[in-house]
Amino acid sequence: HVQLVESGGGSVQAGGSLRPSCAASGAPVRTYCMAWFRQAPGKEREGVAGIESDGSTTYTDSVTGRFAISLDAAKNTLYLQMNSLKSEDTAMYYCAADSVILPGRELEDSQYTYWGQGTQVTVS
Repeated sequence: HVQLVESGGGSVQAGGSLRPSCAASGAPVRTYCMAWFRQAPGKEREGVAGIESDGSTTYTDSVTGRFAISLDAAKNTLYLQMNSLKSEDTAMYYCAADSVILPGRELEDSQYTYWGQGTQVTVS
């Protein structure tokens, strides 16, 4: 059973950077598939970036080249480096984890069992 706690969101001007983190406990997440999702007011939750236990990564098209997902196994912590932020990146960001994800479905929220409480990112 995995517990996830996000932090590191905040407010930033367009073009700026943020690096939210997701601290995990209860299990070594290096053996899990993990991902970042976001949900803006009035919109559905969408997958942003995912990382599998073998280190392979997946990104939604709108963040490719701007965001980078990474996992520090020693700290049991997931990160999302967000650069060149745009107003449309404004949302609540959530991390998620699961031990098994079907191939090609890394950014589908139905695939994940464990979720954090979210951290707000606002870009103005």
